[in-house]
Amino acid sequence: MAEIIQEEKGGGKKKAKKLAPHIDMTPMVDLMCLLITFFMLTTAFSKAKVMEIVLPEKLTKGEPPRIPGSRTLNIILGPDNKIFTYPGSVKPEEFNNIPPILPPLQETDFSATGIRQLLLERNRTLARKIQDFKDQVLTGKIVLNPDSVQGTIRRMKNVDDTGPIVLIKAYKKANYGNFVDILDEMNICGIARYTFVDIAWYEEKMVESAAGITPEAAKASSN
Repeated sequence: MAEIIQEEKGGGKKKAKKLAPHIDMTPMVDLMCLLITFFMLTTAFSKAKVMEIVLPEKLTKGEPPRIPGSRTLNIILGPDNKIFTYPGSVKPEEFNNIPPILPPLQETDFSATGIRQLLLERNRTLARKIQDFKDQVLTGKIVLNPDSVQGTIRRMKNVDDTGPIVLIKAYKKANYGNFVDILDEMNICGIARYTFVDIAWYEEKMVESAAGITPEAAKASSN
């Protein structure tokens, strides 16, 4: 802060003596320390929100791995926050001018009794194994550090041969929020094997038929 020093002279009269202003920098030092502390804390707490997605390695030689139809679950993200599912695979090739037989789609949603319940039922065996292992760690029957516990759970998922193999696809009217939601459901339900693939033309027809989308509306949305 600036100060003006006054002096008294004879005759009892007080006259101000003009001096160069003096600035006290002590409060500024305190303010700088507070600002440095504030920025250090806010920088440490504000971390970038990144979603890690582990995709399978690209095959360079040989045939792609075959997926058992009994374990395959197709999840299609549809319009208006709807989810459509069907098990197994489809062979859309026509044979002797006979159109392919497409399986019916089951409609569900993102509620706890929707897609989550379906995934938990399909993944019941692996989920029970993981839960039994966690219970043994909590009760002290198995003594492991947290990193070893997570590593063991990852190995259990890698060697599992009972859980579902989920193929996630998106219809052209699906939104990005549904994509994030289905990833959360994969993590919540402990699905070990899932991947993202392009939706086939016949699957688009299946979604349009199940959702009641007319050919004119489907054509207008694609333009």
